[in-house]
Amino acid sequence: MQYTFAIDDLKAGLRRRGPDSLGTKKVILEVKDAEVHSYVARDKETEREISCLRAMRDCKPFSDGDSGSGMQQSVAEMCFVGAVLQLRGTKPVVQPLVSATGNVLIYNGEIYDGLYVSCDSNDTNVLLQSLEDCCCCQSHENVSSCSGKPIPELLSSIKGPWAAIYWQAASRTLWFGRDALGRRSLLVHWPTSEDSRLVLSSVSPACTSQEPDSEVEGRASNITYWEELPCGVYSIAVDATEAGACLAGKIRKHEWMNYMLKDLIKWERKLIEPKLMEFNSSNCSSLLGNSDIHSASCNGTLHSSSISPADRVLAALRKSITRRSTQNTIYKEALHDGRENSVPVAILFSGGLDSMILAAILHECLDAGYDIDLLNVSFNGEAAPDRITSRAGLKELERIAPLRRWRLVEIDADLSNLTMEMKQVMALINPAKTYMDLNIGIALWLASGGDGWVHELDTSAPHEGYQRFRYKSEARILLVGSGADEQCAGYGRHRTKYRNSSWLGLHEEMKLDMQRIWKRNLGRDDRCIADNGKEARFPFLDEDVIRILLDFPLWEIANLNQPSGKGDKKILREVARLLGLHEAAVQPKRAIQFGSRIAQESNRKNFGSNRAANQASAGSVAFHKSSS
Repeated sequence: MQYTFAIDDLKAGLRRRGPDSLGTKKVILEVKDAEVHSYVARDKETEREISCLRAMRDCKPFSDGDSGSGMQQSVAEMCFVGAVLQLRGTKPVVQPLVSATGNVLIYNGEIYDGLYVSCDSNDTNVLLQSLEDCCCCQSHENVSSCSGKPIPELLSSIKGPWAAIYWQAASRTLWFGRDALGRRSLLVHWPTSEDSRLVLSSVSPACTSQEPDSEVEGRASNITYWEELPCGVYSIAVDATEAGACLAGKIRKHEWMNYMLKDLIKWERKLIEPKLMEFNSSNCSSLLGNSDIHSASCNGTLHSSSISPADRVLAALRKSITRRSTQNTIYKEALHDGRENSVPVAILFSGGLDSMILAAILHECLDAGYDIDLLNVSFNGEAAPDRITSRAGLKELERIAPLRRWRLVEIDADLSNLTMEMKQVMALINPAKTYMDLNIGIALWLASGGDGWVHELDTSAPHEGYQRFRYKSEARILLVGSGADEQCAGYGRHRTKYRNSSWLGLHEEMKLDMQRIWKRNLGRDDRCIADNGKEARFPFLDEDVIRILLDFPLWEIANLNQPSGKGDKKILREVARLLGLHEAAVQPKRAIQFGSRIAQESNRKNFGSNRAANQASAGSVAFHKSSS
């Protein structure tokens, strides 16, 4: 049976995110005298107008009394649904936004640079104002007859994660897309014979219109219904057909119009293979702490600098985390409204290298009056590797920042008790369908929920020492370390590729990881985290951080001749030492599904044992049976 859903299913998926507002607008399209007209239905009249339109659509061609000839009127509707988890601005914002000229915008993202957004403004409002000034020619190009800049040029200028849908009434064009790295989810269903609708959504709702008899059949059709929209800017210019009776439009993908962005997408590095003298010099500099280093110039040659690569990366990360934690006026009011223990930002925390770097830099950027929640999930209690390293990491953070109130939130889970949660996560990770995706999705979903236990001193009975208390993190911003492994050779496959194909092979593998991260990781992760009313932010995937890392020779980023915990992510280990995180600097890489032990529990449940799972390459196996 074909997977189907209604608009109410999309709304239900969005409501799960705990938004501050949820709004709906409908744009009516109709052909009159071979021309397309559009208008935004007023809220009170929407249902009546849509009902009339549907009745008209079911009618035969009507007779034109003046000419006596038969003429068919084509009508269509576009439904815009926007949910807002408001993190910027001082005044409430309800999406979709509608301008006086009939333009409609839904925007899910953050503008950190490229467009000016004052500290007390909302970036969606600013973006709509900028879009209003854009070119509205049918060609969508910046021609002499139009004074505005093209919409692709405007969207290309934004620094930060975003997904957007925009109806430009004057040109009768629907614009949509997501940022060049795919840091915000946007799924698409292209029209088919079974479902002729074009559907764009940040969530993958469960089917409620038609429940299939087989759970497996329903899950499989749900997965094939959606695709991750490839990163980019798209448009559909709606027009009447030559006969003037029907609506038609062609999907067009536009080029990015920002050279820096194009370079990041290409992900090319000037210096990949070291000469023996350069490689030995780099190793000696690392061992001796020499700050006289090399980076690549525009022509691929080396030049010296008195600032070390680690110092430059640290500076870029500080700027990235500042952008992601201190630009939001709305939550700063928490310090002044009498609430205690305010926590605006939390960190997905394993105690490993990446999350420790994020925590230490966040401490430097965030006002001292705020607590910081460290969210850690385990499927094996205190024995999970990530639980052990998270407790050790907490002690190291308390050592370098003793005045900050750190709160380690220990989230314990049992896979056998997660039947309903499993079904929800299966919907969230669509169109991903492997056990590895499911394991990662469940771990992220539980961790971002922030519902766990903390060990704190009971102020009412201090003589009893530390007690374990139930606690749920209310932080709306969650910093996540995605992108660090892809850019700094943190995966085991990077070491394998280097062993088999040396530096060029390593570079190509890292490039492949970065160019497919939107499809393999970021959309899935964004949906799982957002389902808990959190906004995932990825400091390692800041445009400036990526650019800085690409500026350095590959041998400054990693040296896979050295053992795990030393040569992999070499440059980030040096950053950790600069921050005083000497224990974290030698932590080996451990993915969340292994560090939390969910992979081990999933293998036992679905394959009988870890050995059987390994023989079946369980991580890449698609789930076809019920996981309840």
